Amino acid sequence: MSGVRVLVGTRKGAFILTSDAKRTEWEVSGPYFAGWEIYHLKGSPVDPNRLYASQSTGWFGQLIQRSDDGGKTWEPVGNAFEYEGETGTHQWFDGTQHPWEFKRVWHLEPSLADPDTVYAGVEDAALFRSDDGGSTWRELPGLREAKGHLWQPGAGGMGLHTIVLDPNDAKRIFVAISAAGVFRSDDGGQTWQPTNRGLRSEYELPDPDAEVGHCVHSITMHRSRPDVLFMQKHWDVMRSDDAGESWHEVSGNLPSDFGFPITVHAHEPDTVYVVPIKSDSEHYPPDGKLRVYRSRTGGNEWEALTEGLPQSDCYVNVLRDAMAVDTLAACGVYFGTTGGQVYASADAGDTWTPIVRDLPAVLSVEVQTLP
Repeated sequence: MSGVRVLVGTRKGAFILTSDAKRTEWEVSGPYFAGWEIYHLKGSPVDPNRLYASQSTGWFGQLIQRSDDGGKTWEPVGNAFEYEGETGTHQWFDGTQHPWEFKRVWHLEPSLADPDTVYAGVEDAALFRSDDGGSTWRELPGLREAKGHLWQPGAGGMGLHTIVLDPNDAKRIFVAISAAGVFRSDDGGQTWQPTNRGLRSEYELPDPDAEVGHCVHSITMHRSRPDVLFMQKHWDVMRSDDAGESWHEVSGNLPSDFGFPITVHAHEPDTVYVVPIKSDSEHYPPDGKLRVYRSRTGGNEWEALTEGLPQSDCYVNVLRDAMAVDTLAACGVYFGTTGGQVYASADAGDTWTPIVRDLPAVLSVEVQTLP
């Protein structure tokens, strides 16, 4: 029988949650790297036993960890992230120029074809690639040439937080950066173009239609339609039907169009999930009710999914990497909160159950469907 492995990164370590295909009983293991912030934890789609983790603290800095046995044991691998060539400067909060400085790895994205190839999105925003299982890392500097001097940190820093690989075209990569926007490469990461036409940031940018500078929180796609992208922006839920060339708003009847994560049903490319948050200054659900919203029409029309979720006095947040789906026949949906809860739905969001309630604040949730 198939199973599910949920990989959870938190403020104080990593946890691995496993279940069979029924997804009713869960085994919780961890914490791994106790006391460390685990920004992201993700497994290879080629080899489910190959996992990568980004481990960080303010005291000891950044480490990349790798497991070859599904998370039972781990080893540190390469940790040299050096910008290539003259790095130049980017904009600072006050509009002055500031030198690029490596701080941490925000996101790890294993290749769809090779377990030894993995991408890393870092702060200050840049994209790195390893072809030897994380032992060595090489920057793809062409990304910073896409008007990098105009990029500026968002409130949480200037991180490359989302990497989306096209399953039909190995040379096409999308990334999202806070607060610079979305960028696309069609040649394996050598050259890049901003793909932000249609985004408006009237509260954040002097020019609300600027080519770069938009605070994109997350982007996602369905494997069957790689030209269709969905975005949760600082404000607005957006959709592109032409691989990012243009975007249009699909927030529709959401109670708030501010939020962080966005994901797509494994088998229904028009079924999309978001978690609305009240505002950029009040990072908790509207009215204190934790609600996942689902659209079965690719946006605009949204329904609240509440069964099993707290509907009063709930003031947690759900961060950008903290929501994912499995690929079982009845698609499972999972998300973690800053209150330490991880919720699971085995019926595409109709009902929810907490797998665990008292973890440290959850930073990321990824899911592996096991054979």
